[in-house]
Amino acid sequence: MILLVLIASILIAGVTVYQYKEQSKDYHEVRLERKEDQIKQAIIYTLQRTTYPVTTANLGLIFKDEIYRIADIENVNFNIYDLEGQLVKSSRPKFNNDSISKCLDYHILDRLKNSPDKRYVEDNVAAGDKYQASYIYITDNRFKPIGILNIPYFQDNSFNDMELKEFLMRLGGVYLIMFMIAISLAYFISKYITRSLQTISDKLNQTRLAKTNERIFIEDTSEEISKLVESYNGMIDELEMSAAKLARSEREQAWREMAKQVAHEIKNPLTPMRLSVQSFQRKFDPADPMAATKIEEFSKTLIQQIDTLSSIASAFSNFAEMPAQQNETLNVVKIVKLALEIFNEPYIHFMSEEEQIIVKMDRTQLIRVITNLVKNAIQAIPEVSNPRILVSVSTEGELAKISVADNGIGIDDAFRDKIFEPKFTTKSSGMGLGLGMVKTIVENYQGRIDVTSQTGKGSVFTVRLPKVKSK
Repeated sequence: MILLVLIASILIAGVTVYQYKEQSKDYHEVRLERKEDQIKQAIIYTLQRTTYPVTTANLGLIFKDEIYRIADIENVNFNIYDLEGQLVKSSRPKFNNDSISKCLDYHILDRLKNSPDKRYVEDNVAAGDKYQASYIYITDNRFKPIGILNIPYFQDNSFNDMELKEFLMRLGGVYLIMFMIAISLAYFISKYITRSLQTISDKLNQTRLAKTNERIFIEDTSEEISKLVESYNGMIDELEMSAAKLARSEREQAWREMAKQVAHEIKNPLTPMRLSVQSFQRKFDPADPMAATKIEEFSKTLIQQIDTLSSIASAFSNFAEMPAQQNETLNVVKIVKLALEIFNEPYIHFMSEEEQIIVKMDRTQLIRVITNLVKNAIQAIPEVSNPRILVSVSTEGELAKISVADNGIGIDDAFRDKIFEPKFTTKSSGMGLGLGMVKTIVENYQGRIDVTSQTGKGSVFTVRLPKVKSK
């Protein structure tokens, strides 16, 4: 709508300017012809009254004084040339005027001669102004040409230009008002039309697979918008059903994989237990003097495998049922020191430049995070000649930062993105639940855990937790 109004205003302005120019051109042509007729009639009347023979040679004498009278009456200056194009007489006060051509060009004489109506009009420029020069034959009473009448005609377009300017200003004012009205109408109409589309667009932007999406309800809509809304609502229903099926399928798959892993881990200690019992049945002799020693070794083997089964059950239980969170105000430095006391390895070192860093977190779960990270570090350095584990606590802006660094075997790039997934492990034993549980605990307290590692050089696990702001 706005574009149409703008194009229409430009076209009408262009047509108006063109029309004024054509109208001005026609006006000056008619006016020039009228001046020619008036002067020509005055010349004929003079030729009829003169006592001189009407010849080319006598034109200067015939119009010696009469030319000024005619020019004064008609208010037009004109010139008279002979048939060869030489100036005979001019109505201007000064004969030797530089602007008056004393001899006509050959092309003017040729075109005048070949013109059907014996009239030729030429466009010229003098002192920067455009003017027309009209040439017609002067004839005697027998219509024989005896001279050439030249009338310079200057076109005065000042009045037309002023009128055109005023008209364009009025037209511009009208179209400016129309343009503003068009903008207002376009704005309100487009808002009305796109209101429903904007609602649908907002809902589409908010659509997520992992959450419940709202249906769209819009009243008084067009048939097209109504169909679009129905299609969206149908898509939302299908999406909800697909999301529910996908979630159920993922849960079933996760527990199926977990069950396989648990069964596998339980079978590992059961196999040596069975072999030990069968061997004991075959080879045990009560009369053997070493019977007590063998029974003690057999018992230790069984107890060791039973402990392994117990640890598997505990790991699975801890992952499946996380204890309820208790938001306690804790000094991270103190709790980390306490968690490290259960380890007797001499290569574990603790460092903190601060005595107190306060967070809100469950005490038991924070100890569990530190314990799991340190255990992982210990398991990563079994073959290192000079093992070293550094646990550090520091402040990073508004966060408490806990780092556990080791110089162990590191983590391969192919496994780095999977180490926090439940049931994933690169070890020959274990459930692979430790780091997954650590990540869950940290994220439950709006924290995050990151890892950097180089194969053969070691790994650094970094936990960041929000600090309690000091008052």
